[in-house]
Formats: sequence, C-alpha cells, structure tokens
Amino acid sequence: MPQPAWMEAAWAELGQREVAGAGDNPRIVALYRDAGHPGQRHDEVAWCAAFVGASLKRAGVTGTGSLRARSYLDWGVPLASGQLGAIAVFSRGSDAAAGPVGFFLDRDQASLFVLGGNQGDAVTVTALPKERLLGLRWPVADVTRAQYRDVDLFAIALSHVLAMEGGWTDDPYDPGGPTNFGVTLATLAAHRRVAIDAGSFTALKSELRAITAAEVRDIYEVRYWRPSQAAKLPPPIALMHFDACVNHGVSAGSRLLQEAAGVEVDGEIGPQTQAAVRGAPSAQIIARYADLRRARYRALPHFWRFGRGWLARVDRTVKASLALDVSQPKGPTTMTDSKDTAATPQAPAKWWGESMTIWGALITAASTVIPALGPVIGLDITGEMVRQVGGQAVQAVQAIGGLAGTLLTIFGRFRATSRIERRPVTLQL
Repeated sequence: MPQPAWMEAAWAELGQREVAGAGDNPRIVALYRDAGHPGQRHDEVAWCAAFVGASLKRAGVTGTGSLRARSYLDWGVPLASGQLGAIAVFSRGSDAAAGPVGFFLDRDQASLFVLGGNQGDAVTVTALPKERLLGLRWPVADVTRAQYRDVDLFAIALSHVLAMEGGWTDDPYDPGGPTNFGVTLATLAAHRRVAIDAGSFTALKSELRAITAAEVRDIYEVRYWRPSQAAKLPPPIALMHFDACVNHGVSAGSRLLQEAAGVEVDGEIGPQTQAAVRGAPSAQIIARYADLRRARYRALPHFWRFGRGWLARVDRTVKASLALDVSQPKGPTTMTDSKDTAATPQAPAKWWGESMTIWGALITAASTVIPALGPVIGLDITGEMVRQVGGQAVQAVQAIGGLAGTLLTIFGRFRATSRIERRPVTLQL
C-alpha cells in the first residue's frame, strides 16, 4: 500500500531516543525546529507533537505549529476510519491536556498501532487502546476522491458552521432572537417538542445558554444535515449547501442550489438535482451558489446591520468548500465579491512631458495668469496667444520625442545581437 509523503520523513526518525543526563539528541532538537519551535533546545520537553509537525513540514504539509497533541483535533479533516499515515490523537487519564499524537499504521480489535515520538522517550511503534482514541485527522490539501467515503463530511461541515455562527447572542435586531452556536430558541423548543410561552420562555433561554455540544450536534444533524441531502452531494458542494441550509433554511437553501445547478426549482434535492450537481465542476456550482446567496442577503431588510458579516460568511464558506475540491489545483486563491474578474494589465509608465493632460493644465493656467500679469510688466499678451504658443510647444515636444524614438530604434537594431522571438505569456488569476 502506498504511504503518504510525510510517512517517509517519520520512518527516517525511527529509533531516535532522548539522551540521558545533561545531553540532548540533536535529531530530536531538530524536530522542534522544523515544527516551528527553534528556541526549544532540550529533548526532555514533550515532543510527540513536534515529531508529527516536523514530519509533515518535511513533506511540504503545514501542521498546527503547536507542541500540544490535541491541537491536531482542530486541524485538517476528520476521518471516519483509519488510513495509513492519518494523524491519531489519544487521551491519557483524566487530564484534558495530556495524551499522545502519532501516525496511524494499523489496528486490531483492541488497539491502534501508531508510529510516534516521545513514546517511551523514543520514536517507536506503539499499540494504544482504541477507547482512548480522540480523533483521526488528514490534511485537507491531500484528501483524494478515494478517501471521500472515509472523510466525516458532517463533522467538517458542522465545524465550519459553528465557526461561522459563534456563541451566545441576543441582538434585538436579530429576528431569530436569542441564539447559541447558531441554534435559536425556537429551534431548541421544536427539537425538544416544547412550546414557547410566558411560562417556559425564561427557562428555555437559560437552557439555550447552557446547551451541550452533543445536543448542538444532534440538532444540526437531524434538522439540517439529513433534510438537506448534503451527504449525497460532492464534498465541496455539500459544505456550501449545508451552510446555506442552516443560514437560509433547508427549503430556501435547496432552491438556491437548484437554481445554481440550472434544474427545476422545487426545493427537493432528488436524483435530477444530484445528477446535475455531480455533472458540473464543483467550483462552477459553488460560484453560482455564492452569487445567489449574496443577492438574497442584499434583499433582506436587516442587511444594513448584518450584511457585512453575511457577505464575509459567504466568502469564507466558498474558500472552505474549494479546499475540499480535489479537482482544483491547490494553491493560494483570491476571493472576489461575486463574478470572476480578469486582471487588467498596467500600462507602462511615461514621461510627464508626454502627457496631454499635464500640458493642457499648464496651458490653461498660463492663458489665465500671464494675460493678467502682462500689463504690470509692460506686455500686452492675450489668452489666445498663450494657447497658440502652448499648442506649438506641445507639437514641438512630440516631434522631438518621435525623432528621438526613431533614432533609438535604428541604433538599437544595428546593435542587436540576438534575434527577436515570440514567447508564450501566461496570465495567472
């Protein structure tokens, strides 16, 4: 089975061990450096995350830059099952900050086999109990189509939505009223099948503020993920669609997706819509979907208050969605508000004396000032005379410039030693 590039770097450190006493293993110190902590000089500091970060960096993949093992729980994309080379994060006892991180190799019924650093003070392969596993992660840029089935898309989409929604808010201008993690009071009441009235309002509001992560996940899965049919869409579009269904409502989000895909708009994401979405480039569908969302936001009466945040949300969702599109080349992208725009080539700079605008301004000023000052010094000069002289000066300057350019062209041609050739020019947007 082929292994990811970072595993080659990880295997190269197998057997490296801390130096007992006052000395330090330079290979372990180098792990700190490559993981982004060059100031760390001693191998006694916990270095399992440094081993992971350095191995990723040496393969051209950016890690978390942290020496905390659990920092990798918020990195990359979650996997539903083990993949060779996946980053595996484990707990250790009751300490939330403790626990190792390493690279998944294999598993049996009771354990996961992990290549990791600082395992027994060395880089070793260790069996860790599967019940201590906190999560398996994979670099976003390295997700392949074959791995899509093992990527927990709902976890990715939910993580994005929660980042967009934030925590507790009770803005009087927000028609949704009290909201926590994007869950409104009405949504919580409907999920729990209780009515909102004078007797229950205060208690429900208090419970919304204290809502658990498990209930938040359950609400989003039951009320948005499943009804939106996002799991049946390509991952990039699934993320965009899920975010839209949360923010606009499932029915409205579904209609926006159908309009973006160019199919009949009935609010039902059935086989026809799914086929149309799969048959078009994901980036194209996402761009259309984003434009439709922006237009919808701008039509809302509260756009004056929330519009900037809404549009920023669309931009961030587009970026997150395209990060899951393995059909697109990986690299920096520039966000625009809506439609694609081509870069406009800049005209070469020119000498100010060639500018008709500057000459026109000078002549206009002179034709006003000189006639007024002329009588003071004994000269009778009219504005028309100044404009005529100025026009002749411009023509003279242009003639001299043209003659100089012609002479330089002839001189340069006689000096040339290489033939002129055409070369392809690529304009990267």
